Amino acid sequence: MTIWTLDETHDPNAESWISSANLESSAFGLQNLPYGVATAGNNAEPVIVVAIGDQALNLSACAAAGLLDEIFGVDACGILCRDDLNALMARSPAEWRALRLWLHRALRAGSEMQSGIEGFLLPIETLRMRLPARIGDYTDFYCSVEHATNVGKVFRPDNPLLPNFKSLPVGYHGRASSIIVSGAEVRRPNGQIRVDGDIVFAPSRMLDYELELGAFIGGGKNDSGVHRLPEARERLFGVCLVNDWSARDIQAWEYQPLGPFLSKSFATTISPWVVTMDALAPFRVAARERLADDPALLDYLADQDEARGGALTIDLAVRLESAAMRERGDAPLTVTRTNAAGLYWTFAQMITHHMSNGCPMMPGDLIASGTISGETQGSQGSLLELTRRGAEPLDLGNGESRGFLQDGDEIVLEGRCEREGFRAIGFGECRGAVLPASDWS
Repeated sequence: MTIWTLDETHDPNAESWISSANLESSAFGLQNLPYGVATAGNNAEPVIVVAIGDQALNLSACAAAGLLDEIFGVDACGILCRDDLNALMARSPAEWRALRLWLHRALRAGSEMQSGIEGFLLPIETLRMRLPARIGDYTDFYCSVEHATNVGKVFRPDNPLLPNFKSLPVGYHGRASSIIVSGAEVRRPNGQIRVDGDIVFAPSRMLDYELELGAFIGGGKNDSGVHRLPEARERLFGVCLVNDWSARDIQAWEYQPLGPFLSKSFATTISPWVVTMDALAPFRVAARERLADDPALLDYLADQDEARGGALTIDLAVRLESAAMRERGDAPLTVTRTNAAGLYWTFAQMITHHMSNGCPMMPGDLIASGTISGETQGSQGSLLELTRRGAEPLDLGNGESRGFLQDGDEIVLEGRCEREGFRAIGFGECRGAVLPASDWS
């Protein structure tokens, strides 16, 4: 039986005594309760917070006041009075669920706990969000068959989808040191590129975004480093939005034979709020069905629970705002709309394959799905696909066009889960603006 079960925290009719959480437009209703880390006002000490409507509950303060001793005992403050979620991520799924239930009951309308915690509320607009975890390792996968095919047509038109794609979740080791939180600016990278047949060191001319989802690893270290799918599911703590910025011209020159390097390692932006797997339970759907001529899944990547509910239905969107749009007060242009349910591989399959050779994974590690693209125009998760590597520039509707990103452009990723019979939940934003490249002259 899957560990992601429904309980009172998923009741679509439940409302909070914080009125903003009850608005249909709110990403952070009572059924969500995502975790983050933030500093508030002039307080330089980061705290762990939980989003509820337009407020955030200071969970570190709740722990310091002894309110969570019933869940964690004397360890409560050691787990939650910190500047990262790693210690919470290291706990068990049963404890994650117990904390979620406590939060739901504390924040639900009519709660007897209201008077004891309302002094720990912080307006979200006053918070300075930080990375939610100390990310020790970061692995980026490549799990959208549409994206893999589209990109393959650009770089290998005669052989767009490599034969291993449908046998295993392809991934590569990324740079945890260049992961930044939403709102941090992104400097255009320098690197080797090919210009008119010559190789030069210059700023990238083909800077791109990539629409992805990330999953944070929880649970303790498994010394054997081997997890079956049921164990892998228990290691999933929560999900965030990921923009894995990419320099396509640098990538085209450097990627053979070992894959991307400088074209990816300069910046990866993640959203600050981690939506837990328990919050996502109502939005689990069947894993993508294999075609008749696809290779059968090897046993270690297959089980019935994963087939029935291994995927997540998450509506995703990308907005682009140019400097000219901001100056004129124009609305950003939505350039991508797609859904994560179409990914060829699930997060549990990624973890199982990752650890199948004995590689341990630690609480706070991050894995990403790779670019998420659909089958139709406008559902591609990168400009490389949308513009066919710049050959068909995107019309921004204001006299501007884009083959790739220009300095001053800002990219915003958004995610939202909706399903009949359940309250919609959101991820907030994953935002980043492009700065000019550093001068090497």
